[in-house]
Amino acid sequence: MDTVKRLVSEPDTATGNEYVVRTHSLRKVYRTGFWLNRKVETLRDCTLRVQRGQTFGLLGPNGAGKTTLLKIMLGITRPTSGEAWLLGKPPGDRAVKKQVGYLPENAYLYDYLTGWEFLEFTANLFGVAPAVQRQRIPQLLDTVGLAESAARKKKMRQYSKGMRQRIGMAQALINDPDIVFLDEPMSGLDPLGRYQIRQIILSLRACGKTVFFNSHVLADVEQICDRFAILARGKLLCEGSLDTLLGSTSDYQVAGTGGESEALKPWVQNLHFAPDGRWRGQLRGNPDEFLVSLHDMNAQLLELRRARASLEEFFLEQLHQHGYETSRRQG
Repeated sequence: MDTVKRLVSEPDTATGNEYVVRTHSLRKVYRTGFWLNRKVETLRDCTLRVQRGQTFGLLGPNGAGKTTLLKIMLGITRPTSGEAWLLGKPPGDRAVKKQVGYLPENAYLYDYLTGWEFLEFTANLFGVAPAVQRQRIPQLLDTVGLAESAARKKKMRQYSKGMRQRIGMAQALINDPDIVFLDEPMSGLDPLGRYQIRQIILSLRACGKTVFFNSHVLADVEQICDRFAILARGKLLCEGSLDTLLGSTSDYQVAGTGGESEALKPWVQNLHFAPDGRWRGQLRGNPDEFLVSLHDMNAQLLELRRARASLEEFFLEQLHQHGYETSRRQG
């Protein structure tokens, strides 16, 4: 156990980055039923790590244990067994809490307060100086796309779902945290709102912040995450970077018609001709140069696409390989 604890705050020898989130064999069991005589295991042997400055996405069907894992990292609930560390210290450490921002999936907002008053209230909890608040609150409102006038005058009970999500994101950043936990941050947002949240997450990464978030929106994870993991029924199925798990983005699959086999072979490996004269394979070399060469071959391009699978395809395949039903929604 001492060896594991020592590894938490040690830098990764390959990159020099510190692990700011680390879990080892986490397990969480809840007791349910009238007599509390039934056990439900929501996490099983969950081990992962996240480096400083990374954007990490945790994926999984409903009931996978994603929110439970976040609550353990935040010190809201305790694991049944296993260990967790946040910024090199156990979850719940008071010094660590000052460096953490959190947006729950269904944030409780004080409906009788305006958005501005809510941000002031949150800032006071973190001990943010009034002079700093006067600068930071307008900046955050602008960042999340919420008008300052609406935040000053409108009670939060009058907010739409999208506005509530935006003010929730602002309060998660009010203390200028080193690490931000977001539970379904895209929930209830229109396309513009999702774009704004993605831009905020990218700007946090550019500033060296660490972002750890759960999401069902796989396209967003694919666009903004450095690494991701898939959790299902409390078990971590895989963890890694997009290139490691999905494959390199530099490979292309190509299909076309016409041309001669000998002329195509220098450009297309695993070349296969169909009876109707169409061919397909994996492109070698630069796509732009290949497109120019097709004219000289008297060939026509029918398809050119990235060779690696999409995150959605990979996600469903992982669930299928591990025996999870993918034809209906998980409970």
